[in-house]
Amino acid sequence: MHEQNPVAAHESERTERPARERVGLALFGHTSGSHMLARLQQAEKAGIRQLWMTQFPTTVDTLTLFAAALVQTQSIRLGTAIVPTYPRHPLVMAQQAYTLEELGPGRLRLGIGTSHRHAIEGVYGFSMVEPLEQLREYLTILRAALWEGQVDFQGRFYTAHAAFAQPRRVPILISALRSRAFRLAGELADGAISWMCPHPYLLEKAKPALAEGAASRGRPVPPLLAHVPVALGSDWGQVLEAARRHLGFYTRAPFYRNMFADAGYPLSDDGLLPEELIRNLVIWGDEATVAARLRELLARGLDELVVALVPLVDDRRELEQLMALLGSL
Repeated sequence: MHEQNPVAAHESERTERPARERVGLALFGHTSGSHMLARLQQAEKAGIRQLWMTQFPTTVDTLTLFAAALVQTQSIRLGTAIVPTYPRHPLVMAQQAYTLEELGPGRLRLGIGTSHRHAIEGVYGFSMVEPLEQLREYLTILRAALWEGQVDFQGRFYTAHAAFAQPRRVPILISALRSRAFRLAGELADGAISWMCPHPYLLEKAKPALAEGAASRGRPVPPLLAHVPVALGSDWGQVLEAARRHLGFYTRAPFYRNMFADAGYPLSDDGLLPEELIRNLVIWGDEATVAARLRELLARGLDELVVALVPLVDDRRELEQLMALLGSL
């Protein structure tokens, strides 16, 4: 009797989910907590199934906001993309995840990552040495604390000895830009969250690295979540200008510059994002065109999409349009 490959079965189950379940909206906490909470409620009302937020050093604390959101929303899933590891000991992160899981069972996906040197060293004053190895230790402790309820760990970067009342199997995802990080996600995480990675790079380099890491541990390949900037407009010149303006920060971050080079888009001295890179990163057009392109990316092999608005003219109106679009997929 022929036995179904368990990895293939896992992949089939994932890709058979409706598109709306595989596409989430990314919001950024640059405004007040009450305003962000209203946006979360608005997203759920629009029919969005997954919302993602990142964590900046001096803005709204994402996990605190999520605690409020879980008791003021009904079903929308909440994910962090990502919470930096250095400022929070993994047991502190586990405590927060335990609390959120109790408030909204099954609705939290915890994305973690090392962040960037300018923030970790420049803002917090931590020494960022071998960040991927630090992340490996952090992930090991966090998974033991959440999934097993007990951790006894002594490593190079962390010490952790604790027992929790009961396991809470919160999915733990990690940020990934380059092959080594995608392999680590395959080995230990419940998913890899990419950011600013062009689609061909994700399909041709990231997914194989993710699968390689999973194979080394004999586990199913975890999902690859792709950040997808979206501009709701059909004027390519306007989209290009807006993308360079709103995404220009990433040209100054070494981790991203290295990833762009790996992807075949080395940055020139002018520091502008290459036009061809933006064409393979940003989805643009009217609502019907954008919806079709999002479905196409899922069909091509990206497991989930994390959609972020690139505003062109009217931020609020365009965000409302995007929410309606994602909620109707």
